[in-house]
Amino acid sequence: MDSLGDRAVPNLPARDLGATSRFYGALGFVEAYRSDECAVLRRGPVQLEFFGFAALDPWSSSFRCTLRLADLDGFCALARAAGVPVGRTGFPRLHLPRVEDWGGRVAHLLDPDGTQLSLVERA
Repeated sequence: MDSLGDRAVPNLPARDLGATSRFYGALGFVEAYRSDECAVLRRGPVQLEFFGFAALDPWSSSFRCTLRLADLDGFCALARAAGVPVGRTGFPRLHLPRVEDWGGRVAHLLDPDGTQLSLVERA
């Protein structure tokens, strides 16, 4: 077993890997690898992998993953500073944090391809 231990890494679609890399780059992700077929982006211990899917329709996408964040408010502020609008329609967009029925604070970020990242404040 490697020093990181076992882990799961989401594999998400991107209509344009370059545009996806630029979008997530504004959120602090660094491109660790890229080919014509895929890209690996990292932000600290968080890794997202993307595969090319040129025909993806953001309006019908059901791709999603969860990021558990130590600084939920800081990440949301970073997204807003990067120009991601707060709203209920369109891509990309940000839904600001709120307390869920189960007691946790959660926000949602939808990327330009319609992938939803549920942003959960880590307790």
